[in-house]
Amino acid sequence: AYAAGEDIDFSAVPVDLDGVDDFRLAIYDAARKLSFGETTTYGELAKTAGHAGLARETGAALGSNPVPLVIPCHRILAAGGKIGGFSAPGGSITKEKMLAMEGVRVGPPPPAQVSFGF
Repeated sequence: AYAAGEDIDFSAVPVDLDGVDDFRLAIYDAARKLSFGETTTYGELAKTAGHAGLARETGAALGSNPVPLVIPCHRILAAGGKIGGFSAPGGSITKEKMLAMEGVRVGPPPPAQVSFGF
C-alpha cells in the first residue's frame, strides 16, 4: 500500500531497539514523529531530538537505521533541502523516489518559463 502512494502511518509499529545507544534512540524517536510527506534536515532533527549541532552525527545514526521505512530516514534532508545520503539499496535515487511517492519534490524548482523552442 505504501509503495502505491497510500499514506501509511508506521509510527505505531513496534521496533526492538535493544542495545541502541541513547543518542540514536533520540534521533530515531524524533524521525518516527515525521508524518507522510513531511521532511526536515539533519540539523533540525538533531535539534528536535535534543542534540542541537550534531547534524553529521545524526546522519551517521540514520545511516545505521535498522528499519528504514518504519524509522523514516528518507524524510531527512541535507542542509538547503538537498537530498543527502541514503543507505538503502539505490542510495539517494531510492530516497528521492520514496519522497516523490509522498508528494515531496526535492531539488530546485522547475523553471517558471519553458523554452520557446526556436
